[in-house]
Amino acid sequence: MKLLKTERYGAKERKFLRKHPELIDKYGAVLRKLSVDPFDRSLKLHSLKGNLSEFYAVSLTYEYKIVLFLKIVDGEIVLFNIGTHDEVY
Repeated sequence: MKLLKTERYGAKERKFLRKHPELIDKYGAVLRKLSVDPFDRSLKLHSLKGNLSEFYAVSLTYEYKIVLFLKIVDGEIVLFNIGTHDEVY
């Protein structure tokens, strides 16, 4: 699957990784798994509800999540947001 990043996500990603350099390797591993198989159980992919019902989220760590839009037909995953549970939801 192809991973796409919105401009907003790119800025949030840079800020997040500057603040949490210890998660750079883990973040890379999650993105690789996501591009190979978004349904890999270790990613804990789950659909969201309410205002974010068209989005999904995967776990980076217990505390940090990545919110994404998953288009299976086009083989694209659009990364939307990254941060703590409270920050992204």
